[in-house]
Amino acid sequence: MKLCRDCQHQVSEQAATCPHCGAPHPAQAAWDGWGWEYKSAARIGQWPILHISFKYRQNRMPVPAKGIIAIGQFGVGVVTISQFSVGLFSLSQFTVAGFAVAQFALAYACLAQFGIYIERGGGQVVKSVAEILGFL
Repeated sequence: MKLCRDCQHQVSEQAATCPHCGAPHPAQAAWDGWGWEYKSAARIGQWPILHISFKYRQNRMPVPAKGIIAIGQFGVGVVTISQFSVGLFSLSQFTVAGFAVAQFALAYACLAQFGIYIERGGGQVVKSVAEILGFL
């Protein structure tokens, strides 16, 4: 038995929530959310070389992966592999990118199921910005 970090009542070390105050994982000294996250120690400026995040904070907000290589549900980086992303090179479901392979893309160049591109594009329903604005 340990003390709950929030209400200080005794709780089991295996308790998922405190029966007194409802704190998640009350026997842990610190707890910042559900899921898994990894950040490499190597950095370029403020950005880790690799950030993988499949994590949610206590308030159930997702933790976006932000790094040179960003992998997760939400990603921001030079190379992104995620469900929702912003990046230079992106493999994603929904993305805003320089170069994208995606289901839905807004990109300089893309291969997408549905996409809008500036320079080159291909896929099922993919249009250029010039075509949409009536220049072509």
